[in-house]
Parts: sequence; C-alpha cells; structure tokens
Amino acid sequence: MKILNNWKMIFVACAALGLAPFFPEPHIWGKLKWIAGGAGGMQPMDWFDTLLHGFPWLLLLFNVGILVGSKLKSNSVK
Repeated sequence: MKILNNWKMIFVACAALGLAPFFPEPHIWGKLKWIAGGAGGMQPMDWFDTLLHGFPWLLLLFNVGILVGSKLKSNSVK
C-alpha cells in the first residue's frame, strides 16, 4: 500500500486521471456540476465514471487530512 502514500504518484493521478479529458472542461468538474444540478439522467456508468475520476482527489484529501491531523496531534502533545 506504499503507492497510496506516494505524494508524487497521487499528484500525477490527480493531474492525469482526475482531470482527463482536459477540454472543454475537466471531466470530474463536469460530473460534479451534473450531480450538484440534481444528477438528473445519470446512469450507473456515470456514477462509476465519477468515482473513477474522483478517486485520486479523494485519496489526496485523505492523505492531507492524515498529515494535518498528525501535525495537530504532535503540536498539542508538546
């Protein structure tokens, strides 16, 4: 599970899979707007696609949360 803690790999995944295709807008951004608009007409494949393109971003947020949490914990112990 070392790859899930590799910051370089996470940033590459966010840039490549998380944003692809880039034009006319990042794919995940379009999916999030669709969901925010009520997700009308979304099929199971669209939900899977959202999960696929959103996973690198969720992984990044999770790792940032762990990093911030450990920093806060270490500062409160001192």
